[in-house]
Amino acid sequence: MGELLLGELLRQILPEDHFSLQYRFTNGSQVDAIIRLGEGLIPVDAKFPLENFKRILEAGSDEKQAEARKSFWKDVKKHIDDISTKYILPQEGTFEFALMYIPSESIYYETIIKDDAQQESLSSYAMKRKVIPVSPNSFYVYLQSIVRGLKGMRIERSAQIILENLGQLEVDLEQCQTDFEKIGVHLAHARTAYEKTDQRFQKLRNRLNVLEQHQGQIPEAAPQALIPEKES
Repeated sequence: MGELLLGELLRQILPEDHFSLQYRFTNGSQVDAIIRLGEGLIPVDAKFPLENFKRILEAGSDEKQAEARKSFWKDVKKHIDDISTKYILPQEGTFEFALMYIPSESIYYETIIKDDAQQESLSSYAMKRKVIPVSPNSFYVYLQSIVRGLKGMRIERSAQIILENLGQLEVDLEQCQTDFEKIGVHLAHARTAYEKTDQRFQKLRNRLNVLEQHQGQIPEAAPQALIPEKES
């Protein structure tokens, strides 16, 4: 029942690519679910010993109830130890903690919230072993926080991509500016050469005009054959 409720809750809240059910580690351990958050994995166990808790409710006398409760606490502590040992595996990409899913608010209250002055609380015992107990309600809050974290990571990734593109755009703009400056230099040289050539053409025109003016001032010689001889 715990595994079914866990799987359904994960499907309702998280994208499919951010969790897996019945995830197997390379050491052979198989956890009920893992949540992918960035580059790390959050193991989630749902095999809480509910049957042992029923013995407390079914105990007739106070003595039997106390005995059943003591046995139940012992089983829960062993379960916490198993979670800490089997599923918190940083060498396989997990974070330094795991979640212990308790599929009942009343059982969560009786085992985790309710303190027993005679011995260490299960909540304190679990935290020391980096196991976080969660009920359906508190697990829902955890998942909502994870969803917000995933959105923030997507935004951060998008911002990183934008910054990378802006950096490349800056490089391209600098290259364009360099090429444009080279074109400007070539155009300046071409303009200078054009102006010099135009000045040379102007000088040639002036010299041609001077030559034309001098040519108009030279007198034409009369032909000798057309001049009559004087009579003797």
